[in-house]
Amino acid sequence: MKPTEFAKYLTAFLTTYLSGQKNVSKNTILSYRDTFKLLLRYCQDLKRIPPERITMETLTSELITSFLDWLETERKCSISTRNQRLAAIHSFFRYAQGEDPSGIYYFQKVISIPIKKVKKTLVEHLTPEAVKLLLEQPDKHTAKGRRDLTLMSVLYDTGARVQELIDIKVCDVILDSPSVIVLTGKGNKIRRVPILKNTVSLLQYYFSENNLNKQWKNQYPLFSNSQHNKLTKEGVAYIISKYVETARKSSTIVPSKVKVHQLRHSKAMHLLQAGVHLIYIRDFLGHVDIKSTEIYARTDTETKRKAIENAYPDLIDSNLPDWNKDQNLLSWLSDLK
Repeated sequence: MKPTEFAKYLTAFLTTYLSGQKNVSKNTILSYRDTFKLLLRYCQDLKRIPPERITMETLTSELITSFLDWLETERKCSISTRNQRLAAIHSFFRYAQGEDPSGIYYFQKVISIPIKKVKKTLVEHLTPEAVKLLLEQPDKHTAKGRRDLTLMSVLYDTGARVQELIDIKVCDVILDSPSVIVLTGKGNKIRRVPILKNTVSLLQYYFSENNLNKQWKNQYPLFSNSQHNKLTKEGVAYIISKYVETARKSSTIVPSKVKVHQLRHSKAMHLLQAGVHLIYIRDFLGHVDIKSTEIYARTDTETKRKAIENAYPDLIDSNLPDWNKDQNLLSWLSDLK
């Protein structure tokens, strides 16, 4: 059986186009791959169309829309996840219309499927006191506790995404002044993030304790598990949740559930509250568009309150009058029947 055009396009899209021309990250390629794995499963199990018989004509806008509905209703995916899957499909069909202009009308019907609106929520973040309490939980008398403290400090201090954290290699850490950590973000974009002296001290001890100053260890992951392998996202989430549980035994200022990404959000909020301009926060976090950073400004009601207080004088006297001294009012109240 000859491979279909869909098979040829999808293979080239995932293996050549995304990495070679779009220069997207490995994680993005894996996410796109998973989207099409789900789509193939949907076609086979629900539409009774085996993968080898799927053509570009098979993938109509109606079929794609029903697939997206299936993700929401049957797989209980969130709207955000649905939109991520649709973004991958849009990208594939934009690629396909460049390869086969004769099908552009049908391809654009799929591309025109709209992204579903998501209810905007406030950015979940921790207070500085909550972050401080969380960082006090690891046992500094054990090697694992010192690793976890260093890991959480780096995660917060750099505002790194979890994937950026676990991708840090020994050679990416520069402890000489000015101390920075080189992070590789989305789309393989690289940024140098400054780290503060307390985190530098922790890293210096961590390097010494684990003999990471050796030249031949430059390509080793900065943080590894007990099998000396690079940590996973699930592994980092487990570390955070473990210390959240212990922190809540002494105080409720730490929420019962803390996602890894909340430490990144917390760093951004704390920078904003300290008066750092959004442009610098954007660069610090590795956002492409300032609109992504503006969510922190919309969330930070405390900074808004202070700005309003500074901009306007107190026009309303907060001192309440003493009604007991107003004889006319007292007489009027006494005469009420």
